Amino acid sequence: MTGPEGFRFADDPLADPVFRTSAPEPDDGPAAICRDVVKTYRTATESVTALDGVTLSIPRAQVTVVVGPSGSGKSSLLRLLACVDRPDSGEVRIAGRRVDALRARERRALRRRQVAYLFQRPGENLLPYLDAVGQVRLAAALRGARVSDAEVQDLLGRLGLGARADHRPGQLSGGEQQRLSVACGVVGGPALVVADEPTAELDTAAAERVLTAMEDLAASGVAFVISSHDPRAMAIADGFVRLDHGRVAEA
Repeated sequence: MTGPEGFRFADDPLADPVFRTSAPEPDDGPAAICRDVVKTYRTATESVTALDGVTLSIPRAQVTVVVGPSGSGKSSLLRLLACVDRPDSGEVRIAGRRVDALRARERRALRRRQVAYLFQRPGENLLPYLDAVGQVRLAAALRGARVSDAEVQDLLGRLGLGARADHRPGQLSGGEQQRLSVACGVVGGPALVVADEPTAELDTAAAERVLTAMEDLAASGVAFVISSHDPRAMAIADGFVRLDHGRVAEA
């Protein structure tokens, strides 16, 4: 992605200590795996199968885009990968650990350490009363990573937010908020960043900067899973998961 509105990082964004923890998880396998996953939602009158025998692997250091028509199961898959929900049957593993067998408290602990989730609306990812430095430091603390102010400032600078370090979300544009969300998502080195339509409410220039950030950070080791209809998101994809009626469709 090039042009006057795009940008690239000059250095490896994940080479800094801000991305390291004292006890890193094994990183030689996929970021996430689903095997024969079934998820059904029940109402008072019917049962709806959102995912039906889904098997897939999400590699590290890549951007994977989930595509499919409305009702195909994209949101349900993202919720499982983000450790927000559990399948009715089948197996889900994040960073090698089986999620579907965990209790709620254990699942929350794994989610804090290994998964970041980015909502479609940028402001929903951030706390309104914290400035950019405070947002990243809080995300790092929740993930168990110790970072200095200098390390946080360097990360913000790499995301084009160096001059916004003392700004709260209400003082940032939508694109700046989403890039700050990406910074919070990658600090501490999680296995997986899950993003639900992260560019849907951004203009072209802002969307390109957010996607460029994701592309460059993924190349340094973080796995991104994006649900999107945006052709710009598809352009940076290393791979796709195509869903149709809750099943993985052939390319």
